[in-house]
Amino acid sequence: MTISDTLYRGAVVFLAAVAMFVVLSLAEAVFAPLLLALVIGVVLSPLLRLGERLHLPRVLNALFALIFGLGVLALLIVLLEPPVSSIAERAPAIWYEVRGTFTEIQTRLNGLMQFSDEVSETLGEQAENREGGNIPTWTDALLLAPSLAAQILIFVGGLFFFLLTRAEVYDGIARLLPRLERAQIERVEHTVSHYFLTISVINFCFGASVALALHLLGMPSPILWGVIAAAMNYILYLGPALVALSLAVSGIVVYDGAAILLPPLVFVALNVAEGQFITPALVGRHMSVNPLLVFFSLVFWLWLWGPVGGFIAIPLLLMANGLWEQARPPAATVAPVHTAREAGPRREAGPAAE
Repeated sequence: MTISDTLYRGAVVFLAAVAMFVVLSLAEAVFAPLLLALVIGVVLSPLLRLGERLHLPRVLNALFALIFGLGVLALLIVLLEPPVSSIAERAPAIWYEVRGTFTEIQTRLNGLMQFSDEVSETLGEQAENREGGNIPTWTDALLLAPSLAAQILIFVGGLFFFLLTRAEVYDGIARLLPRLERAQIERVEHTVSHYFLTISVINFCFGASVALALHLLGMPSPILWGVIAAAMNYILYLGPALVALSLAVSGIVVYDGAAILLPPLVFVALNVAEGQFITPALVGRHMSVNPLLVFFSLVFWLWLWGPVGGFIAIPLLLMANGLWEQARPPAATVAPVHTAREAGPRREAGPAAE
């Protein structure tokens, strides 16, 4: 293959990738719920295997897994609604408290008056915008309702039909990629689902630990903070960083003096213990992926689809990495070459000379 052929193929692959990203961005309302349904379907695959061992009909098996998955999502929404509504109602008071704290800090920085004035003007403009009534109204909610309902319908339909035709989907992927077999794809599915379920248990315990620690510190709504910490922990690196920043702002509102640092410091300590000791011990180093690749995947999917992209970034990366590991050809083994000196003197056939 000549250099021109290589450059031509590389250009074609680059243009195809750019076109795919443009389509994913423009058709977010369609592809985001479909890919989310694919990820949730892979996570629910252990339920499907359990139903297959119980010899349940395919439709009933898929319907049972669908109802279970939607039930868990509905339960999370019901549990989160009261504290989230309470935080939304208190948001203006929290904002004024934070702005007052920053103003007090700025007045003490006499050597940075110009910078302080610029920050004050910026904060004042943001406060005026918030006071201007940018809170969504019932009219805005009604206008968004059809689009949201359509995306929910796409998600539910995509999840059900993936659960129903999972075997056919894997057979089709195996036909498109000759190096892959259905058993290998199911092995990747099992690895991803096991990883996700293990991480879910870890995140639940991590959220409970954060809630207990913040309760002991006297933070308001510790259960809400625990739920937020558990949910944001699915978004590696960026999620915990946002939670720590939010706890730092809340610490400014709730505490005085050096105590404002207690909530973020406690959270960071728990997160470091979870990330450096607990998760590697339970998940295993063999499932680890290059951290730089994880960060790039998170940034890309968050930029493309927001929170939904952040949620599916790691499972998609694990699936792609697992399929690549299964599909790539094994390393060629080269037989060792022995020199005459390494092989030693060859014995001549026949009787030895006297």
